[in-house]
Amino acid sequence: MGAQKKGATARVSEDSEVVAHHPLQAILLADSFTTKFRPITLERPRVLLPLVNIPMIDYTLAWLESAGVEEVFVFCCAHSKQVIGYLGSSEWSSKPDFSVTTIEANDSISAGDALRLIYERQVIDGDFVLISGDTVSNMSLTQALEEHKERRKRDANAIMTMVVQQSKPSPITQQSRLGTDELFMAINPDTKQLLYYEDKAEYSKGFISLDKTLIADNPSIILHNDKQDCYIDICSEEVLSLFTDNFDYQHLRRHFVKGLLVDDIMGYKIFTHEIHSSYAARIDNFRSYDTISKDIIQRWTYPFVPDILCGSSAIKLERQGIYRASDVTLSRSAQVGSFTVIGQGTTIGNNTKISHSVIGEGCSIGSNVTIEGSYIWNDVTIEDGCKLSHAIVCDGVTMKLGAVLEPGVVLSFKVVVGEQFVVPAYSMVSLIQQPTQQDSDEELEYADNSSGIVEVPYKLNGEISSDLSNTQYGPTPELGTGGVGYIWSIFEGGHDEEWRHSVAPIPTDKLAKIMLDKDEDEELLTQGGNALVEELKSDSEDDDNEGSRDDYASFEKEVEATFLRAVHENVKVDHAVLEMNGLRLSYNIAAVDCAAAIFYSMMKLAVESSHSSASELHRNAVEVITTWQKLLKSFLHDIDEEIEVILKFEEICLESAKEFSPLFPQILHLLYDKEILQEDAILRWADEKEGADESDKVFLKRSEKFIQWLREAEEEEED
Repeated sequence: MGAQKKGATARVSEDSEVVAHHPLQAILLADSFTTKFRPITLERPRVLLPLVNIPMIDYTLAWLESAGVEEVFVFCCAHSKQVIGYLGSSEWSSKPDFSVTTIEANDSISAGDALRLIYERQVIDGDFVLISGDTVSNMSLTQALEEHKERRKRDANAIMTMVVQQSKPSPITQQSRLGTDELFMAINPDTKQLLYYEDKAEYSKGFISLDKTLIADNPSIILHNDKQDCYIDICSEEVLSLFTDNFDYQHLRRHFVKGLLVDDIMGYKIFTHEIHSSYAARIDNFRSYDTISKDIIQRWTYPFVPDILCGSSAIKLERQGIYRASDVTLSRSAQVGSFTVIGQGTTIGNNTKISHSVIGEGCSIGSNVTIEGSYIWNDVTIEDGCKLSHAIVCDGVTMKLGAVLEPGVVLSFKVVVGEQFVVPAYSMVSLIQQPTQQDSDEELEYADNSSGIVEVPYKLNGEISSDLSNTQYGPTPELGTGGVGYIWSIFEGGHDEEWRHSVAPIPTDKLAKIMLDKDEDEELLTQGGNALVEELKSDSEDDDNEGSRDDYASFEKEVEATFLRAVHENVKVDHAVLEMNGLRLSYNIAAVDCAAAIFYSMMKLAVESSHSSASELHRNAVEVITTWQKLLKSFLHDIDEEIEVILKFEEICLESAKEFSPLFPQILHLLYDKEILQEDAILRWADEKEGADESDKVFLKRSEKFIQWLREAEEEEED
C-alpha cells in the first residue's frame, strides 16, 4: 500500500478493500486587534474573553467536536502566547479523538496571510471547515457536508459552501440584531448558488446595482436582505491555493468571496446552505456580544449552555433563567432578577439589585448596588452604592463608593473608578493611554470588520503585554478621586456610530432621528413620481390582494419576535414603540393592524407563561397588559381602531387561545381600566353585535354585566 497523506488512516471496508479515511478537519482563526473591541483586545485576545463566564473559543471548539470534526488547526497571531498557553492547559489538549494544533505567525495581518501559511504547511488534505474562534453554533454539519460533496462530484468548481440563516434586519437602523450591516445576497433558488454579496450597499440611494449579465445567465434569482452570514464555511482544498495564487485576497468576504463572484475566467462557484432551527452567530462587536450572551442564557444554543459546559456541579440553572454557582454568598435582602448568571466565589451585599446581567468569578459586590444589563468579569470589586447600566467591566476593576457607569461604558482590565464619579455613556476606559496612531482596517479576521493594528506604549516578544501587574499606575484625574485609568476619545467620525455597537439599548432619540431622516428620504423619492405610483398600483392590485394575507402573517411573526425580544431584554417601552413603528413602515401596514398584532403577541405571552388555573392566567394577562399598555396604546388613535382590538380579542378566544374565552369580560374591563379602550369603543362594539347572529354574540352575552354598568354610568353623566 502506498504512502498516505498526513492525517489519513487506513480502514478495511466490508468487501475487504483497503480505503483511506481522511478525518474531517477545521481551520479556526484566532483574532488580531479589533477597533470595535479596543481597548480590551490590546491586552487579551478576543477569543479568550469570557462569554457568559466561559472563554469564547471553548464554545467554538465544543461545537466542532460535537459536529464530527477530528482535527482543528488554530491559527494564532496577536496574543499568540496567551492562546497557545490557554489551549495547552485546557481539556482540549488531551482529547483522545479530537486533535487541536496551534499554528503561530506573529507577522500575519489578515485572513489571507493565515490561509497562505496554512497552505505552505500542507496540513489540510481534503474538505475542511473554516471558522473563527468567536463563533457560537449548535448546528449539525452532516447535511451541509453532504450537499457540498455531492456538488463537488457534479462540478469541480463548486469549492465553497457558506452557512446562512434568516435574520431580518431592523427597518430603522438597517442592522441585524447582532449589530452588523444589512446584508444583500443574490441566490439562485434552484441551485442555491451565491451570485451577489454586499454588506455595505448605499442604502441612502435606495437601490443596489446588479450586473445585467447576472440576470441574463440565471433564469431565476432571488435578492435577499433578510439573510445572516453565519461565517461558517465548508471549503475544498482549492480555497487555500487560490489565496496563494492571489495575494490581493486579504479578507475572506470583501476580497475572496466578492472576487470569485465577479471572476468569469476561472469559473469557481460558491453555494449557500441555510439553517432554520439551529443556531449560529459570530461575535463581531459589543452588540453581538450582548445579543449572543442573552441567547446563551435563554438556551437558544443548547447544549452549549453554562450548566452543561461548566458542569451542573459547578453552576446550576434555577427558576426564571438564573444560573448560580454553588459557592455564591448572597445576602438575604439582595435581589437577583431573571436571566442572570453569578459565578463562583462571588459575594453580594445587602439590598443589592441585579437583573439581566452576568457576574463572573471572585467578585465582591457591596450593598445598595444596582446592576442592570451588564457584564462583570472576574475579580471585580464594586463598593457600596454603585450603579451600573448596560456596561462591560473587565477583570480586576475596582469601582469605589457611589461610582456610576452610564449605558455603553467599557472598563478595561484593572481600571479604578473614583468615589462618586460618573463615567459618561459609551466611554472606553483603560490603563493604557490611547494610541496616537491608528492603521488601516486590515486585520487578521475571518469576517470583514472595521479593525486595525495600533501603536501601543509597550510590547513584549513582538506582541502586546497582557501582564499589567508589574507596571505601576498612579491616580489619574480623569476618573475622579482615587481613579486610575484613561478615558479614550472617540475617533473622528465615530460619535454618531458608537451606540450602534454597544451593549446598551439604542437610545430613543437616535431612533427617532433615524425615523425622521427616513421619512424625509421617502418623501423626496415620491415627489414627482405620483403618476407612476398610481399606474403601478392599478397594474398590480390583484397581485397585492393575493399576497396581502401572506404579508400580514409574516408581519405578525416579526411583531411577535420583536415583542418577545423587548420582554426578555428589558427594552424600554419608548424604544419598543420605535422598533414596532419601523417594522410597520417596512411592511406598509396600517397602525390598527399593528395594534392587533401587538395585542396578539401580548396575549400569547400571557397564555404561554406558567399558569395552572384561570386566576393565574388572568394574573399573567394583567401583568403583561400593565407593563406594555403604552406600547399598545401608541397604535390606537381613534374609536374604530379600538373596536378592531376587541374583534381581535374575540378571534384569539375562539381560535389561538381558547383559555381566554371565560376571561373575556375581565380582560375587557382591564383594557378599559388601563385606558387602552374607551367607553365609546366598547359600547359601539356592543351595539354592532346586537344585530349579529346568535353564534356571533357569545362574548357580548358574557360581558352583559360590564356593558350594562358602562351604559348606566353614561346615563348618569348625561343627567
